[in-house]
Amino acid sequence: MKKLNDLRVGILQVPITRIALLIMADLMSILMASVLSLYVRHEFSFMAVRRAFWEAILECYFPNAVLLLVVFNIFRLYNSVWRYASDTELVNIVIAVFICSILQPVLCWMMGTSLPTSYPFFYGIFLLVFTAGTRFSYRIVRMFQNRRLNRRKLRSRVNCMIVGAGAAGNAILKEIEGSNYLNMHVSCVIDDHSGCHGKYLRGVPIVGDRNCIPYCVQKYDIDEIIIAIPSANRNTLRPILDICKETGCKMRILPGMYQLINGDVDVSQLREVQIEDLLGRDSIKVNVDEIIGYVCGKAVLVTGGGGSIGSELCRQIAEHNPKMLIIFDIYENSTYEIQQELKMKYPELNLVVLIGSVRNTARVEDVFRTYKPDIVYHAAAHKHVPLMEDSPREAIKNNVFGTLKVAKAADEYGVKRFVMISTDKAVNPTNIMGASKRICEMIIQNLNLKSKTEFVAVRFGNVLGSNGSVIPLFKKQIERGGPVTVTSPDIVRYFMTIPEAVSLVLQAGAYAKGGEIFVLDMGEPMNIVDLAKNLIKLSGLKVDEDIKIEFIGLRPGEKMYEELLMNEEGLQETANKMIYIGRPIEFDSEEFEHQLERLYQMTLEEKGDIREMVREIVPTYQFEKNL
Repeated sequence: MKKLNDLRVGILQVPITRIALLIMADLMSILMASVLSLYVRHEFSFMAVRRAFWEAILECYFPNAVLLLVVFNIFRLYNSVWRYASDTELVNIVIAVFICSILQPVLCWMMGTSLPTSYPFFYGIFLLVFTAGTRFSYRIVRMFQNRRLNRRKLRSRVNCMIVGAGAAGNAILKEIEGSNYLNMHVSCVIDDHSGCHGKYLRGVPIVGDRNCIPYCVQKYDIDEIIIAIPSANRNTLRPILDICKETGCKMRILPGMYQLINGDVDVSQLREVQIEDLLGRDSIKVNVDEIIGYVCGKAVLVTGGGGSIGSELCRQIAEHNPKMLIIFDIYENSTYEIQQELKMKYPELNLVVLIGSVRNTARVEDVFRTYKPDIVYHAAAHKHVPLMEDSPREAIKNNVFGTLKVAKAADEYGVKRFVMISTDKAVNPTNIMGASKRICEMIIQNLNLKSKTEFVAVRFGNVLGSNGSVIPLFKKQIERGGPVTVTSPDIVRYFMTIPEAVSLVLQAGAYAKGGEIFVLDMGEPMNIVDLAKNLIKLSGLKVDEDIKIEFIGLRPGEKMYEELLMNEEGLQETANKMIYIGRPIEFDSEEFEHQLERLYQMTLEEKGDIREMVREIVPTYQFEKNL
């Protein structure tokens, strides 16, 4: 207990000492302000001041001191942290001094003395100078010390450019200025608003608009560019980022507008510019209320829950208070990771994690019988195009018949909604993976005709950053020093982020009535060569100088461009303007089921070219017979 008391005394000692020093300084300020007021009033001559005025000052000194201490305490001028004093503290000082000044005639009247009429005016000016000077002197001294330290660190500091002279840019600049731990120096500010050009933001020149960025990078020897425009969407940011990435500087960006609202804009919130920022379109926005409306209080099963899409599905579902979340996956390592993440983030979540294969009929039925899910998100699938070209039967076994077994179990055990993850490669497929996914779409459309369960599919393009996607491959190649391998200079792909893909899947579940294929409007497709170049530039390297790009030709099963709809499919809008519904293509249900039986027998026999049978089911499937 004694040690605790000693610690408390130690903590309180510094503030009490500081308050005492401030009070002593203010008492001296009253005396000096009073003397100088008479001195200035009498044309800078002490001899011209009447003796009665000197006596009046002495008689009023004690009431003046009491008045000042009371007023200053009301405005908390003894409790502020003056090393971080700002305009708020200065305004408080001005108001407090003004009150003390205008009450001077009242004090003189109460003491039965008199002073010159102009005395309160001069008294207020000098009192403001002394009291404000005392309090801001520490900050001024600290500012000069920081500048001296910065000059010492001149060789090692990072020269920065801030793009955006608004509130976010000001907040970032303020933190950099006031920190002893950030080895950064802001040399210039860029803003498209011409009215602020030639002006200064906290002493840093605003030198021009976005077109000046390359010139200013050279002029000011910039190492890092900070994009501080949190209110801008991707369409607005992309042209700026396109300019910045050509400079070779490291780029960081402030993520979003909400940080301005919360008031927590600081350097720690900055992140590196990512390839998603260059997509050139806004992120998908979903109606969260609709998602919560059908996920909350439901038992939800996610097959393939350890994968890129599946794990993000689990994260977002966990946010919407399901009655139970069941993760089913055959890969234990990735499944274990998402299990531990969800346990830590959502300790109250009723989480069930199961290892098993969608190919195993008995295991799948046992999961449905035991946990009775209300909603199923089927994300378990083989998706790597070149690998599946070498093992086509495995693609059919896992994708087609894994989907069939899970879907039949959903029908048998009364699942309300079944949402299958599909791909744009299912449209006019040139590879077995895409063809297998097209058969999966046909399976859920066929079952929807006979079942009370609402079966739907969600079709989207390539997912940035997912396991096995092109972005992680490019990044590894860049880290190794290149070359970055691209199949063809003309190949294009649609891209979306993992959260966008999952948002679409969740929204599709909310819109589902049964039998639909939901399609995302992903804007314009992106050239893979441009993607590779952007990644190299975002890494601060130069294309063909630091990292070379090598063209290796199309791999088996790949095509130059992807499609989201077949010619026969129409488009129907939904409430979300970026989500459409493709009209189901009609096919002979009975014949389709017979074809599936023959296809299943071929997977068991392990002989013959299974792709010929696949093309009977999917007439738009094209492949080279000699492969």
